[in-house]
Amino acid sequence: MRAPVEDTLMQLLPRIIISTSDYQRIASLLDAVDFGQYGTHEQLWTELDRADLVEPSAMPPDVVSMNSRVRFRIDGEESREMTLCYPKDVNSSGHFVSVLAPIGSALLGMRVGQEIEWRLPGGRTKKVLIEAVNYQPERAGDFSA
Repeated sequence: MRAPVEDTLMQLLPRIIISTSDYQRIASLLDAVDFGQYGTHEQLWTELDRADLVEPSAMPPDVVSMNSRVRFRIDGEESREMTLCYPKDVNSSGHFVSVLAPIGSALLGMRVGQEIEWRLPGGRTKKVLIEAVNYQPERAGDFSA
């Protein structure tokens, strides 16, 4: 676990919710990943540290959890629908986004209707708006995803 995020930063960001099992899996992934391949993931650590943690069975149905299929917009562009996944599950279909990708990290724990401004490599930022969670494993009763 990383050092706690400063309260002032947390007040500027939308509240996020992450299940305890997603937290444990992502933290383990971050501890094991070769950052030379993926770049720094301090933003994802920050997200984990500032999240409200809930048991998988208590996950609200409108929150983006791991393996959720989510519809979102980036900077007001056309809606996209992708599944938030672990790096090993990304394929060439274009329908999956890794939690280690900048947009994947931005989606994690967000609720329908929330928007976040997310920093990309190179210092640019993008606004990500959550429009719908079309599938969520916890809502479907799958607590092993």
